Amino acid sequence: MTVTPFGGALGWGRRPALLLIDMMRAYFTPGSPFDLGSRQSLAGCAALLAAARSAGIPVLHTRVRFSPDLSDGGLFVRKVPALAALVDGAEVAEFVPELMPAPGEVVVTKQYASAFFGTSLAATLTARGVDTTIIGGVSTSGCVRASATDALQHGFRPVVAADACGDRTPEVHDANLFDLGAKYADVVTVDEVLTRLGGWGEDTG
Repeated sequence: MTVTPFGGALGWGRRPALLLIDMMRAYFTPGSPFDLGSRQSLAGCAALLAAARSAGIPVLHTRVRFSPDLSDGGLFVRKVPALAALVDGAEVAEFVPELMPAPGEVVVTKQYASAFFGTSLAATLTARGVDTTIIGGVSTSGCVRASATDALQHGFRPVVAADACGDRTPEVHDANLFDLGAKYADVVTVDEVLTRLGGWGEDTG
């Protein structure tokens, strides 16, 4: 019997939620140390957000935010000094206008890459009966990858929407999506997610 060593499909569960990772102005502002130079992930996330709201599934947003003295940044801010730009009150640390959280949508504030590390995200998802996390955001190699990996490790099926994610180069983006798809998540397109959510009420009853 031939066994495929990587890339098995997890599929969707019955209760998905949308998790938008760090869609802050820092990634889309020219001159910012985090500027990706592309707005593709913005358009993809906006499409996911509209579909999730229409389907009535939970929506959660994450952001990175540090105290002004960086005392809560630990070794991460030493390794990535540019993170000092994301202190409380900084304009680039705010959400992009197109993806502002609506009333009732959870905002998870974090200091490290994974949306699960040191936050109440897992407990929030569990309390709402979520079993599948649809993930978009930035950056693919950093906070998206870390969050998708931790979603799997916490028992939530990660569905990463490739064209709703972005990174500093296409090569880094593609390599990390390849590895996520091999080991940790189902990697799909925005259109696939939209098709699935379009009939969500009919599919789940």
